[in-house]
Amino acid sequence: MIKKVKKLVKDFGLSEIRAGMKITAKQLVTDKITVQFPEERTPISPRFRGLHALRRYPNGEERCIACKLCEAVCPANAITIESEMRDDGTRRTTQYDIDLFKCIFCGFCEEACPVDAIVETHIFDYAFESREGSIIDKEGLLAIGDENEKAIGQARAEDSKYR
Repeated sequence: MIKKVKKLVKDFGLSEIRAGMKITAKQLVTDKITVQFPEERTPISPRFRGLHALRRYPNGEERCIACKLCEAVCPANAITIESEMRDDGTRRTTQYDIDLFKCIFCGFCEEACPVDAIVETHIFDYAFESREGSIIDKEGLLAIGDENEKAIGQARAEDSKYR
């Protein structure tokens, strides 16, 4: 009989609703941690893997030696490289394309590169409107690298103690 009375009091006292309202009231007065995205940015790890870039040496020459290790190690087959020999006997790329629809941003290409030519930047907010826009060619990759060389170098320096 006592159990029935307790259950009746609990049911009519609406204890579950009161508990829920207590949690809601507590959340109304706490400080919010929402980040207003385009204006505010959260910190990004130096190991973050975003949009790809091709780097140049300080003298302006591109770093890629067309060894094709990045193309070979890419599990998604997102990288396409064509190369030719130059007059001075070095090999350089004539075509370097990355298909961002295929890319899984694993970072294997970056790890395989012996001269640090291909890197993944901290750029994560990019968009394209067509299938053709998803393929970044050599000139586009070099432009991204030129624009972000300072940030790339800083991220590499921060990450160097873990390599």
